[in-house]
Amino acid sequence: MHSRLNQAQPYALALFRIVVGLLFACHGAASIFGVLGGAMGGGSIPAGTWPGWYAAVIQLVGGGLVALGLGTRIAALVSSGSMAYAYFSVHQSGALFPLQNGGEPSAVYSWVFLLLVFTGPGALALDRLFTARSAPLPVEERAPEPAAPVAV
Repeated sequence: MHSRLNQAQPYALALFRIVVGLLFACHGAASIFGVLGGAMGGGSIPAGTWPGWYAAVIQLVGGGLVALGLGTRIAALVSSGSMAYAYFSVHQSGALFPLQNGGEPSAVYSWVFLLLVFTGPGALALDRLFTARSAPLPVEERAPEPAAPVAV
């Protein structure tokens, strides 16, 4: 049982990454374009508004990159930092616990993205297309070196 679960781990991680990335990108799209219900119940955030518009751009771009598995660790690190900033600058002053101050989504996204920084993208990531071609082969897979001629 454990071996099957271990074999499925990269694919479960990929599914987790894709779902979280898409959900995060939807938050950004709602805030920037006013789609999917818009920012805070309707409309969009005016361009250049600090910090909301910049956070929405990070959500849209970071979520998209994480979902695709492209630059996953860096995109997840920036997204995690953005959500930690949102939690401490917006929600923490309201109450001690996230349940009390409405900061649960920010706190959860921050920790989820931090987890992806350390685990990587899992399977089915575009990162693998680029690293597979440029990474050197492990020693076991390299062709043997030709033997040097022996002088008699």
